[in-house]
Amino acid sequence: MKRLLAIGCAAALLAGSFSLERFRLGTLNAGAESETSPKASAEIANGQGSAQSGQQHLSASRAAREEKAIQDARRQQLAEKEAAQAAKEQELKKLGSKLDSQIRSLDDSKKRLDESLKAQKKIQDEKLKKMIGVFKKMRPEQAGELMDKLEEEKVISLLNQMDTKTVIKLVPFLKQPRVLKWINENLKGV
Repeated sequence: MKRLLAIGCAAALLAGSFSLERFRLGTLNAGAESETSPKASAEIANGQGSAQSGQQHLSASRAAREEKAIQDARRQQLAEKEAAQAAKEQELKKLGSKLDSQIRSLDDSKKRLDESLKAQKKIQDEKLKKMIGVFKKMRPEQAGELMDKLEEEKVISLLNQMDTKTVIKLVPFLKQPRVLKWINENLKGV
């Protein structure tokens, strides 16, 4: 029983000290509230205002971040477009230089071909002059007989290249249809 009593007293003491502590804390809090009540209410009011301005500040800050993100995205897109354009320009420059080199190569080939054709024409002209010289030195009967054995186009070309005196000597000894064709071709432009 003594034991029970001791336990009961201990419990009562603990409960009392707990209640006392609660009471003391409540009084301190109430006193603090009453002393700072005007300030606290102003701070509370400012706190709500601060909360609103804080929210506005947060939303303005958020809007600024979003705007910056949009601008950064635009800058990146612009940079990507510029890089793509620069790559295309570089590729076009390469293609342009390649085309220029091909054009130069074609021009060189054309020059060589023109020179070759000129050389061949010169050789043909020399051969033609030589043949005309041979026909001039021959007797007209022999020259007419040989020319009648040639193709008609070649005979007409030879007659066009010969001087008038030589043609006059040869015409009586050539086949008349060839002579008539040559005369008609020469008179077409008249």
